[in-house]
Amino acid sequence: MASLISRGHGVFEKEVLGFSYLVSAKFLSVRKTIGLISDTHGLLRPEAVEVLQGSDIIIHAGDIGKAEIIDELRKIAPVYAIRGNIDKADWCQQYPETEVVEYEGLFCYVIHDVNDLDLDPKAAGFQVVISGHSHKPKEFVKEDVLYFNPGSAGKKRFKLPITCAKLYWDGNELESELFHLIQV
Repeated sequence: MASLISRGHGVFEKEVLGFSYLVSAKFLSVRKTIGLISDTHGLLRPEAVEVLQGSDIIIHAGDIGKAEIIDELRKIAPVYAIRGNIDKADWCQQYPETEVVEYEGLFCYVIHDVNDLDLDPKAAGFQVVISGHSHKPKEFVKEDVLYFNPGSAGKKRFKLPITCAKLYWDGNELESELFHLIQV
């Protein structure tokens, strides 16, 4: 993962897309939980709500399906959401197609379809790329950047699993956990 540059007195600097961010070291020592969900397609399963409890923030990687999904997720934690290819209704326009999420010194780029990625995440200073679209959970590291797709938490599609995920970040180490919501 990309490192932070110490600026003394417990302050670190991180550059992303040409912008410098200052991060306090007090935030870097506590493990934070980032809930990841995608492709709900209008269905927020109680199992997903249960898994996402305890998240400090939640990121929805598109194909929301209904505005109420985000309302329900906000009852758990602050939500960062993007629209996906099915999100065409007027209410969807409030959500961007991509999002930069900086949380406690972790820099994430959120895009619905990772195949549409038009930047170099490492060169831009991102540590994580979060996507959805394929309905297939997937995790891999390329050039020190974690690419993570939490899969689909919504309606059953073919023989694909129903999943969501969490990232755990302590300012230095990043861990992930995938949750199978229903047995198929």
